[in-house]
Amino acid sequence: MSGKPVLHYANTRGRMESVRWLLAAAGVEFEERIMKTKDDFQKLRTDGSLLFQQVPMVEIDGMKMVQTRAILCYIAGKYNLYGKDLKERAWIDMYVEGTTDLMGMIMALPFQAADVKEKNIALITERATTRYFPVYEKALKDHGQDYLVGNKLSWADIHLLEAILMTEELKSDILSAFPLLQAFKGRMSNVPTIKKFLQPGSQRKPPLDEKSIANVRKIFNI
Repeated sequence: MSGKPVLHYANTRGRMESVRWLLAAAGVEFEERIMKTKDDFQKLRTDGSLLFQQVPMVEIDGMKMVQTRAILCYIAGKYNLYGKDLKERAWIDMYVEGTTDLMGMIMALPFQAADVKEKNIALITERATTRYFPVYEKALKDHGQDYLVGNKLSWADIHLLEAILMTEELKSDILSAFPLLQAFKGRMSNVPTIKKFLQPGSQRKPPLDEKSIANVRKIFNI
């Protein structure tokens, strides 16, 4: 396949949102084939498009790629967002895994019962401010650069900004004790390609509402 990457997923953030972020930050235009029903998902399964019967799936460079981590690694490498050597790549991987852990907790919230959700919001806030964000604050201080790794934009920076914005949706002042992260957020949000993605009308997805949650439950049978 040539041309724009094609993203197959529901009309929601989920695991595909980080793929949208990375492509957008790289300045790559992409198309979306939105699954609207359970039958749409089943069709992808039965026609052999999904290696492990799961989405996200991205058609890119003649491949039908599945597994979020594999997709993101490929895009980061293809568009020079994955460091200059193995050591930088290792740091990017570590930073990305941390933000992936944090975002995974947030992504699960809409599907939890109200009492569990309330408890987990408190846990996420505590983890963000004591386990995750201190790491990135220290990294920026020790590194002394505008970016987490090397001195150029990488996947780690893009993923961290996505995580920050997701966490701020839970607690708007979550960065109050992290001045370097506040400055980082401002810098990254003004990278031209990212700034464009953050504008209304972009392919960035909003948080799930009740209607969207019901639709996701139907499509994925959860």
